Amino acid sequence: MHVLSQIVVASRDMESRRSLATILTRLGLDPICISTVSECRVMLAKGNVGLVFCDRDLADGNYRDVLAASRSTRRQPSIVLTGRHGNSEENHEAISSGIFGVTTTPYHPTDVEWMVIQTRRYERKRTPEAEDGAHLWEIEATALPG
Repeated sequence: MHVLSQIVVASRDMESRRSLATILTRLGLDPICISTVSECRVMLAKGNVGLVFCDRDLADGNYRDVLAASRSTRRQPSIVLTGRHGNSEENHEAISSGIFGVTTTPYHPTDVEWMVIQTRRYERKRTPEAEDGAHLWEIEATALPG
């Protein structure tokens, strides 16, 4: 049985959620959009989240809260920091704290796709049962318009 990883888009900004969700949907993925740390904790507790695109600040906390919640799960998802451009010191701090990557608005489809691909590669390396692609996302190479 193949269980696909969920992708979560966590942002308090509706336009940001919509933009990322549209890009991910065009990649053939089905993201779940949320706006709070509390909702993210619920999703993470289900144990099937593989990737979280998370704004620096959410309605009830920030990416650090999401990162802490992810560390308490059996399967720790990759977290990509999103939102407005942060300074390089903030981005370095985020990466040092365990954030997988950073992408800023406006979101470019190739940047988002690259994060998904890199997360998939990372998950394959760290998860023995992922060798057969059992719970990874499948992306069609022609999903994005030229």
